[in-house]
Amino acid sequence: MWNGNSKLRPSPPLLKPNQMSWHPQYRSSKFRHVYGKPASKENCYDSVPITRSVHDNHFCAVNPHFIAVVTECAGGGAFLVIPLHQTGKLDPHYPKVCGHRGNVLDIKWNPFDDFEIASCSEDATIKIWNIPKQLLTRNLTTYRKELMGHARRVGLVEWHPTTANILFSAGYDYKVMVWNLDTKDSVISGPVRTINCHQDVILSMSFNTNGSLLATTCKDRKIRIVDPRLGIVLQEASYKGHRANKVLFLGNLKKLLSTGTSRWNNRQMALWDQDNLSVPLTEEDLDGSSGVLFPFFDSDTSMLYIVGKGDGNIRYYEVSTEKPHLTYLTEYRSYNPQKGIGIMPKRGLDVSSCEIFRFYKLITTKSLIEPVSMIVPRRSESYQEDIYPPTAAAQPSLTAHEWLSGMNRGPIMMSLRPGSELLDPQALPPERLLSNSVVQVSPQPLEPVKQPAEDGDQAPFSLLEEKVTKWTTEHQLEEKSWLTNGFDIFECPPPKTENELLQMFYRQQEEIRRLRELLIQREVQTKQLELEIKNLRMVLGQF
Repeated sequence: MWNGNSKLRPSPPLLKPNQMSWHPQYRSSKFRHVYGKPASKENCYDSVPITRSVHDNHFCAVNPHFIAVVTECAGGGAFLVIPLHQTGKLDPHYPKVCGHRGNVLDIKWNPFDDFEIASCSEDATIKIWNIPKQLLTRNLTTYRKELMGHARRVGLVEWHPTTANILFSAGYDYKVMVWNLDTKDSVISGPVRTINCHQDVILSMSFNTNGSLLATTCKDRKIRIVDPRLGIVLQEASYKGHRANKVLFLGNLKKLLSTGTSRWNNRQMALWDQDNLSVPLTEEDLDGSSGVLFPFFDSDTSMLYIVGKGDGNIRYYEVSTEKPHLTYLTEYRSYNPQKGIGIMPKRGLDVSSCEIFRFYKLITTKSLIEPVSMIVPRRSESYQEDIYPPTAAAQPSLTAHEWLSGMNRGPIMMSLRPGSELLDPQALPPERLLSNSVVQVSPQPLEPVKQPAEDGDQAPFSLLEEKVTKWTTEHQLEEKSWLTNGFDIFECPPPKTENELLQMFYRQQEEIRRLRELLIQREVQTKQLELEIKNLRMVLGQF
């Protein structure tokens, strides 16, 4: 019954059909909650003399066995090659890879050989190095090949993504040179192709997935798409609103991403259609800092990472073919500014912890290299098939001769599931498939193991299989506490995956190596004591 003193409650307004409701619109994505996880202090690389060069390069190259970083060196150029597992403080007298007469400006690991690296320098040469599998005991000065053809310093080197023994270099003589390393000559005095379409210094190079197109940025701020075999410019961006510095092909999306500056000198990124570079599809201003932005794209997850030089932040986005094309996810923040950055190939990631990307930040102010892992939070400890689609394997799909004659072929694919084989076995003989597929999924480097003389050239994995069998048998026979490298294996969960088993094996090998060194030290001390006792007896015998 209505009371005269009561007040009428106004009814809620009706929403018009085209009016948005208050319910937030969520975008479904399995990578929406990806977060960056920095490594602990003991898992960083400390006391590393990082170069102080002002060149806008990464200065760091990583593969599942080594981390290479350009360093300071008097009287020439040098870089360090550190085994991936050798974390902690670096010895001040740690051996260097040196042989250039000028500062090293760029280094890149061969994507098909984890023990071969290319370096370029201010001395106008490119050198190819074979890194020994055992630890370096003195400076490495003997290179495998020297490439001489540039008239001025060489600022960039890039390996072809699908072809063996093809290397690209860009120099301050405004030329991009194509080198065929499939020769027996130790000195190559000329490239097989020279691309002369640039009018200024080349700032970056990027290949599409099968290596049939090369994108470059130049100091004239133009983006060019070039046929790398013919040297013909297929597309050129003459857009004045975006001054490009770095460029990147976005996998098979037929798009390019460039980072640079806007007309008002804000740091900016732009997305382009690779078939039409007249106007960018989208532009986004990021901030007003002055450092270069390094873009990295993971074609397996369609995630884009933007790393700023001189700041500690890493922004990441999802890229799609539909508008708005770039979807901002979040940002990893750090107070430690990075001078350069290295990235681990997908085959070197730790799939047991749902790691989808890993950076290595060069922090010059602390002489520190800090790994940062990008993690997808999952409760299950099993292998997550949906976040690890097939990825490029460490096997070439073409020879140098085939590519130079005009053939194109996509990369050979592999699964990151532990123990998986290559998904495209056509390029390798059957006897090499198993060993290569096992090596590629291992997240840690395989240390050299001393084999008995009667074993010949038996692979270290046979030793691993024997160790696994022995461990399983003894585990079933007796339930007693064993200590493996300082921890009780029954307090920790037993290995569930091949990666965990390999990590346990590496820890045991490290412990064996440490005990051998300790035993050698004790033997030396024993001999010294025996000599002292002998000398003392001789002195007492004289009296």
